[in-house]
Amino acid sequence: MTGSDVQPKFRVEAVECAYQGGVVPALFYRPSAPAPYPAIVDVHGGAWTSSDCRQSADIHRSLAESGIATLALDFSMPPQAAFPQSLAEINLGMRWLKAHARELGTEPRLIGGFGTSSGGHQLMVNVLRPRDPRYASLRPTEAPQVDASLAYAVLGWPVIDPVARFQMAKERGNTRLMDAHHAYFPNHELMVEANPQAIVDRGDATDLPPLLLLQGTDDDNVPSGMADTFAKTYRGAGGEIDVHYFAGEPHTFVTRNFASPAARRAMVLMKDFIVKMSERPARSSAA
Repeated sequence: MTGSDVQPKFRVEAVECAYQGGVVPALFYRPSAPAPYPAIVDVHGGAWTSSDCRQSADIHRSLAESGIATLALDFSMPPQAAFPQSLAEINLGMRWLKAHARELGTEPRLIGGFGTSSGGHQLMVNVLRPRDPRYASLRPTEAPQVDASLAYAVLGWPVIDPVARFQMAKERGNTRLMDAHHAYFPNHELMVEANPQAIVDRGDATDLPPLLLLQGTDDDNVPSGMADTFAKTYRGAGGEIDVHYFAGEPHTFVTRNFASPAARRAMVLMKDFIVKMSERPARSSAA
């Protein structure tokens, strides 16, 4: 077999998640595996204010090579748009993928989410309250009845409690992180309201899908113990969550050094979790 005869393991397609009044650009990593295959909606990090849908491209390619599709969203950020515009665009992206699932080679029951750092925060706000009218405010041009509920989610080093992270940044005099919080959240009250830790604490979560959380132990971008606190709260509310720690690893350790043993272990855990979730019967959303 010549090199030209080798079939690519995936292809990348530029797509537009359309709504009445605009579009959310995205990249779709389509595996060459037989359909239907699992798919995830990717929400990138960047302290709410930077980066784009290519931030985790190594992860997206690796997943696609293993038969898992990714819709990587390019949502709006400050100064173009602050809270809650990005949450609404992410919610729309979830609904768009579900509405177009079969033509993209997947099924709604196989669709989950993946969020890193501040993207983990934005993903989880929608995962916990997928039908909240503030986040579901953008009207899709197709299949308006589809909601943004997901079958599962993977969180990489997430800012799962932005209030605790802001307090940490303030105590350390980290003006870069403080400025990012101020740029995204119009006020402190909204930071408290749109806080995954507080949403679960208050009993305001309408959905509690299974979660996988990956966290380095030398992460100076989030408070120590934040992941454990959230996991305890999530389990107490009836949710299922697996937390895996990576000794000595910093923030963004997978994308920072994708060839490292820690990154390879994280990818195995992520792929195994997604496959396991795709083999489960379709779950019923909470009321």
